[in-house]
Amino acid sequence: MNKKLEQWINWVEYDELLAEKHNAPSNILGIHDFHDGQVITVYRPEAEKIIVTDMAGKNKTELEEVEPESGFFGVYLSKKVFDAPYMLSIQYGPGNVVKTSDPYSFKSIISDMDRYLFAEGKHYDIYDKLGAHPCEINGIKGTHFAVWAPHARAVSVVGDFNMWDGRLHPMNILGVSGIYELFIPNVEPGAIYKYKILTRTEEELYKADPYANEAELRPNNASVVADLTTFEWTDTKWIKERRKETRESMIKKPMSIYECHIGSWKKKVEDDDNGFYNYREIAKSLGSYLKKMGYTHVELMGIAEHPFDGSWGYQVTGYYAPTRRYGDPEDFMYFVNYLHSCGIGVILDWVPAHFPRDAYALGRFDGQALYEHPDKRRGEHPDWGTYIFDYSKAEVSNFLIANALFWSRKFHVDGLRVDAVASMLYLDYGKQDGDWLPNEDGGNENYDAIEFFHQLNEICEKEEPGTMIIAEESTAWAGVTSPVELSGLGFLFKWNMGWMNDFLEYMQMDPYFRGPNHNRLTFSMQYAYSENFIQSISHDEVVHLKKSMIEKMPGEVDQKFANLRLAYGFMYGHPGKKLLFMGQEFAQYREWSEARSLDWFALDNPLNQGCQDFVKELNKLYKKYDAFYINDMDRIGFEWMSVDRSDISVVSFVRRGSTSKDQLLFVCNFTPVLRENMRFGVPCKGNYKLLLTSDDPKYGGSGVVNPKTLKATDVEYDDREHSIVMNLPPLSVSIYKFDYVED
Repeated sequence: MNKKLEQWINWVEYDELLAEKHNAPSNILGIHDFHDGQVITVYRPEAEKIIVTDMAGKNKTELEEVEPESGFFGVYLSKKVFDAPYMLSIQYGPGNVVKTSDPYSFKSIISDMDRYLFAEGKHYDIYDKLGAHPCEINGIKGTHFAVWAPHARAVSVVGDFNMWDGRLHPMNILGVSGIYELFIPNVEPGAIYKYKILTRTEEELYKADPYANEAELRPNNASVVADLTTFEWTDTKWIKERRKETRESMIKKPMSIYECHIGSWKKKVEDDDNGFYNYREIAKSLGSYLKKMGYTHVELMGIAEHPFDGSWGYQVTGYYAPTRRYGDPEDFMYFVNYLHSCGIGVILDWVPAHFPRDAYALGRFDGQALYEHPDKRRGEHPDWGTYIFDYSKAEVSNFLIANALFWSRKFHVDGLRVDAVASMLYLDYGKQDGDWLPNEDGGNENYDAIEFFHQLNEICEKEEPGTMIIAEESTAWAGVTSPVELSGLGFLFKWNMGWMNDFLEYMQMDPYFRGPNHNRLTFSMQYAYSENFIQSISHDEVVHLKKSMIEKMPGEVDQKFANLRLAYGFMYGHPGKKLLFMGQEFAQYREWSEARSLDWFALDNPLNQGCQDFVKELNKLYKKYDAFYINDMDRIGFEWMSVDRSDISVVSFVRRGSTSKDQLLFVCNFTPVLRENMRFGVPCKGNYKLLLTSDDPKYGGSGVVNPKTLKATDVEYDDREHSIVMNLPPLSVSIYKFDYVED
């Protein structure tokens, strides 16, 4: 061995490298100035010969193996011959030569500022630094890999490009940041990889990339290199208009949301676990359907990568990767872009509350609790069998907040519905005494989660105006949708779970028992303006033996459908934005299952078709008349006209819009009794024109006849100076339009 080369080698580092324990391999590999010359070293186990040249193929120099069969090759050159990058020709046998630039000849592309901001929890585009990113450095194409694993002894990139051999591409740690990185030439999009992590206890872990943008199709679970920069978006106008929106403007806009599970909306092949339509295919059929039905938004369940179909996407292993079940990232970009071209906003369900224990994923990522809280009393959900994020750790908070921005910036998503917010807010959620750890004041509020929500909502509102963050919060926590500066959590909207529970319980009752339970119908107006609500009837209400919406309804078949149309009409009249789960719009009989398509064949039944047509008409009217939505969060927008007739389960109310014209009167009968010549107080004199009745025969109703226009008379009723008389159809909602006229 050349003596200069022998002098240069740090033999302790040499031993660590060969033992796969070196966390800074660029210290001993690559090109280094030494005395007046330079040293080039390469570690390639099993190689027989290595030759280095410049990029033009000149200055050919053969490296020597420093010890027999060590795989460590080097050369000392008495003068500076090579500049980075340079080429290596690595011969493994006759005719088996690998040509590549040296990964250890490239400098770090993660700056000190990147590391500082990440440690502070304020690097909101950290996803552009961590993960796997195809790029070109010094004219060399390859992929830059970076991962945060502060407790690791050493980390290597392994994949189909290096025979999954952890010896070939050990990564460099960057100071005390815990970030490891390596640029590997010639690795292209589509390459499959993981990180091989050697823990402090010398356990070897093979982990998927937390920041990966694509994953293998389950049951395989490796990460896939993806390029998110090549898709040609055409929704520039949509995004430009979205960024003009404010918190105040968004709560005044119509929102009729169709909650959808892509894999079971329609399947290409039934009884096939992989019989899904591609994102591109489903975009066209779903976009056309949503447009025809008049919805404003679609909310997608389970888009982030997850291993188990039966989790519906709520046990996430790949927060930065659209699930491979339906295609690759560009396919999902096409989906969002196409929906925008149809005028449909896209909302994703998002799960920052917990993550599964799968060995290849986030759990105990570098051998210790990293993403999860280290104390099991705060770090585990005993009922769900999952880990809870450690919101007190800046890098973990950064991971999640950057992820929220990522979906908006990279995939143009319009909003996130945050799952299981209550489980984050309460330290004792789902836990028994002794299984949870109180906060420093002895309470059950999770101060770290509260601060996380403050930061999440403030940053998203500032960085991506016009996007919405929606809370699924099932308790009476105060100020969920109040701005952070007013001591709220800062969400834009909250699912109205209280209304949903009361209303569904009321609607499931035999009409005979509805009278004594009248408050279940009306109580929600006591708190309707305490938050910015979305009236939601979600997937959770039609699974796990809860029955489908139509099967919840009492009575014979015709009455079931009448009850359901009435329920939807009342829901659309109630203040708050709207959400229905797929299949509910046409009264699917079976409970939803992720394993099969919706029962589209049900539409062969005129009653199911009538229900679908009724929801379609509701959506049409909803968007046409701003009285449905513009004052959802303002008391001026709603007033009971008749609310005390619990004995006959009848209510009426008005919705007011932006002007005195085109205001709406709703009249609802929750009993199967026709009430002829029934009088109702109304807010003013004038004409009341029928817009829609659920009793119309074309929807499956009984066809009770009323004049198309009712004229208010000066007969006092319901403490009103004016009233109308109508034949009130059984189990029905009727919607009238009127202009407010001063006496």
